[in-house]
Amino acid sequence: MFLSLVLLWICVCFLVFHLKSRRPKNFPPGPHVLPVIGNVLHMSLENPLKGLEKLRKSYGDVYSLFIGSKPAVVINGLKAIKEAMVIKAADFAGRPQGLFINDVTQKKGVILEDYGARWRDLRRFALMTLRNFGLGKNSMEDRIHGEIQYIIKALEKSIGKTLSPQVMFHNAASNIICQVLFGTRYEYDDKVIKVIVKCFTENAKLANGPWAMLYDSVPLIRKLPLPFRKAFKNAEICTNLISDELAEHKKTRVPGQPRDFVDCYLDELEKRGGDDSSFSEDQLVLYALDLHFAGTDTTSNTLLTGFLYLINHPHIQERCQQEIDQVLEEKDQASFEDRNNMPYMQAVIHEVQRISNTVPLSVFHSTTKDTELMGYSIPKGTMIIENLTSVLNEEGQWKFPHEFNPENFLNDQGEFVKPEAFMPFSAGPRMCLGEGLARMELFLIMVTLLRKFKFIWPEDAGEPDYTPVYGVTLTPKPYHMKIELRT
Repeated sequence: MFLSLVLLWICVCFLVFHLKSRRPKNFPPGPHVLPVIGNVLHMSLENPLKGLEKLRKSYGDVYSLFIGSKPAVVINGLKAIKEAMVIKAADFAGRPQGLFINDVTQKKGVILEDYGARWRDLRRFALMTLRNFGLGKNSMEDRIHGEIQYIIKALEKSIGKTLSPQVMFHNAASNIICQVLFGTRYEYDDKVIKVIVKCFTENAKLANGPWAMLYDSVPLIRKLPLPFRKAFKNAEICTNLISDELAEHKKTRVPGQPRDFVDCYLDELEKRGGDDSSFSEDQLVLYALDLHFAGTDTTSNTLLTGFLYLINHPHIQERCQQEIDQVLEEKDQASFEDRNNMPYMQAVIHEVQRISNTVPLSVFHSTTKDTELMGYSIPKGTMIIENLTSVLNEEGQWKFPHEFNPENFLNDQGEFVKPEAFMPFSAGPRMCLGEGLARMELFLIMVTLLRKFKFIWPEDAGEPDYTPVYGVTLTPKPYHMKIELRT
């Protein structure tokens, strides 16, 4: 009797799952769906990008797969991504809920907030506050140049030796956004910045990795002591650190005289009288962590990728230095405006962003209503996976899609041009909040360091390995570089 009930329960579960996992009419095609786990096995657990590319060859630029019982549509190539993210932007501007990353962040913050009035309110506040604190103005350039001096000191200590730049670039990017958020910078050996960078790095690898997929696919395992629990612990550590920073701000702030983003938020909170669900102290903690992560991981990994390629393409590094010397001449330091007179340097930085492909699957979207894409019907609430890799190396969009070559961003007259397929920050209303800050940081840091130093691949380092480590962000494998002062 007991065995019969168990078998009956298994059959019912199987039928329910089968019915839930059937593709709706005119839904994009995709591979056969397995019970419980969906299409997890169709993707390489170590690097899902390989599995997604394989499925694209079988099913085309728009196809579907199931993460557990949840359907998802993967969009590839400029034509499909442009239709979804630009032409039908509002239809595809949602965020899927109930996933691993939503649980880790307690459904707070701005990046994962679903599309609607609350999201618009949070995003508008972030953009306005970043602008007020100098984004696009001299004050932001001053902050970046101030941090560059600490990078220079670290490099000067290693002249004639080899140095691993991983921690240095992560700390520098973190410090720049910390000054905007908290009015604070940390020494590179400070415990707080080490802990935050470590937690961010680990969670970035977990969030789009195999354990997150299993968490999303099999709800029964969510409370088990498996590796994904590490992400919750890391989030708790970071939340506690930011909460301490918030408590200190509440003691020292002068209402109406904001020193940084946190003060601005507290002013806004008082203005709203605590009646607005969009703004709360709990929300502020995750909001700050969102902006900190977005302003740290992407920029630092792009810099690491950039110098890895420049070291191993010395002719490109030398041509950058010639242009920098010619444009800056006797100037003490570069300004962001100088980019307009440096077409080759601009091309190199954009090519670094293209080749580093730092956030390969962007942040998952979802449909806000029943809609269509490339002739297929997509129901409301469907998860959308935007494969930016497919655009950044798409045949026909680039002169040299599969190699590092600044000519991808130069016309026949040597002028800088930006092809439509360049979208490392995604596109549409959910485009990365920190694009302006990232562009300024990349230009000022790379130009200043290339002006002063020569970067060399160590003789005993063997062949460079350009294969990145997969996660929410792609991270170059650790490497060393040799530093020389330019004469």
